[in-house]
Amino acid sequence: VRPILLILLGGAGFLLLIACINVASLLLARSEGRKREIAVRGALGASPLRLIRQLATEAMVLVAAGCGFGLLSAAWAANSLIRLVPQDMLTNMPYLQGIGLSPRVWAFAGTVALLATVLLSAAPSLHVSLSDMREGLVEAGRGSSGTLWRRLGSKLVVLELAIAVILLVGAGLLSKSLYRLLHVDLGFQPDHVATLTVVLPESRYKKNDQIVALARQIHNHVSALPGVGSVGISTVLPASYNGNTWWIRVVGRPYNGEHNEVNMRDVSASYLSTLHAKLLSGRDFTDAEDASKPRVVIINQAFAKKYFPGQNPIGRQIGDYVLSRNSIMEIIGVVDDVREGALDSEIWPAIYVPFNQDPDTYFSVVVRTSQLPESLLPAIDAAVRQTDPGLGTVEQTTMTARIQASSTAYLHRSAAWLIGGFAALAFLLGVVGLYSVVAYSVSQRYHEFGIRLALGAGKRDLFRLVLGRGLLLSLAGVGIGLVGAFSITKLLSSLLFGVSAGDPLTFAAVALLLTVVALAACYFPARRASRVDPNVALRYE
Repeated sequence: VRPILLILLGGAGFLLLIACINVASLLLARSEGRKREIAVRGALGASPLRLIRQLATEAMVLVAAGCGFGLLSAAWAANSLIRLVPQDMLTNMPYLQGIGLSPRVWAFAGTVALLATVLLSAAPSLHVSLSDMREGLVEAGRGSSGTLWRRLGSKLVVLELAIAVILLVGAGLLSKSLYRLLHVDLGFQPDHVATLTVVLPESRYKKNDQIVALARQIHNHVSALPGVGSVGISTVLPASYNGNTWWIRVVGRPYNGEHNEVNMRDVSASYLSTLHAKLLSGRDFTDAEDASKPRVVIINQAFAKKYFPGQNPIGRQIGDYVLSRNSIMEIIGVVDDVREGALDSEIWPAIYVPFNQDPDTYFSVVVRTSQLPESLLPAIDAAVRQTDPGLGTVEQTTMTARIQASSTAYLHRSAAWLIGGFAALAFLLGVVGLYSVVAYSVSQRYHEFGIRLALGAGKRDLFRLVLGRGLLLSLAGVGIGLVGAFSITKLLSSLLFGVSAGDPLTFAAVALLLTVVALAACYFPARRASRVDPNVALRYE
């Protein structure tokens, strides 16, 4: 959880920085038009400190309004996000308890507001100098050219675009990682599969033969439902966790106390076929293999590769680490690797034991259907309760929904969506900032454009001049952003699945997208510059 929270905090910080840059640019542009006012105030005796205090007060009003609205929005958003988390998942996330506007949040927001006030005050305060008084009075009389704003504004917009690139690359990597995660090879087909977990009262089901008999009744009742293709039972559903393990030892092989831990799943005879898991060699279980028959086991491919490399494991025997007599099991089949653990976890060696030989009072029913599985969930639940009204049933859902709502998928999806939201806003603000700089520059250079036209420059020359300026700013921002993204996205490595932090396709796509959109943003000011009337422009002040 820590890496995701740090990444989100970084994304929010970058977005805040872009917002401050945009507002600072607006205040800087506004201060260009207030040179005469500032000069007059200075001439009448206002000290530089007093002028700076006035500008800081104006910035503080903006920051206070934004901070107050932000805190209210944050409180609402936090409560809304928590309500979106499934209740059973929320119980496993104690760090989400008590989220709200605590004193620490107020202190943090106050610190951020103070820093924003300093940043927003710094830009217009650049004009507050008694030495600029005469210049301010003269320029105000003849019309300010806004050279300072154009000079600093271009640098600020480069920084904006660079930050937008960093956030867009991060969002692209997380989105690609989420896609790979949700399309990872599971080793079975999750579509058209309904699941339901059954809890037996241990006070009534104390003997193994009672549990086996009940499981068979449940299997028969659910199998008789219309639209049901096959039914299986397992003590642990796939794509959940690596756990419920067993320490094993291979019969006839030297043992020196190694810790050979494998996943253990008690499954019914039709479970693997219901999942459409591929049996690579050997055979599946039969329903007749109960406690009265010799113990058998099916292993996955990861087990075979680790403990029987280059060998045929069929017919070999395994047991517990002391090889107690009741633990000895013969390997009768090898199944393709089913992803038992989380979507982003490695495949562990696993063994599948007949449920009839090792029953449990807590198991899940897996049903493959010929129609939408969610439509059969009520009927499946009713069929289970028909077997024994005293049974408890929980987690009625489809296999696809379970995978989509798993903790791993939820955390990756949340990070991708939130960073994607930050990136989208940063992209919008960056493009708007670029448009503002170019458009303002055009408005301030009308007189210059008139002179250029009078000296023989063509309208296409002006168009290329303005568009080239915008392209230069765009390429500078994109270039700096790509370098920064390459350095910063390494922190994303622990959150990525199936994609590297330096994925060239993502970097190239972001660079191309931002460059094309930036050119489009510069097109309109460039077209306006190319349509300048020389007669009007020469009189423009």
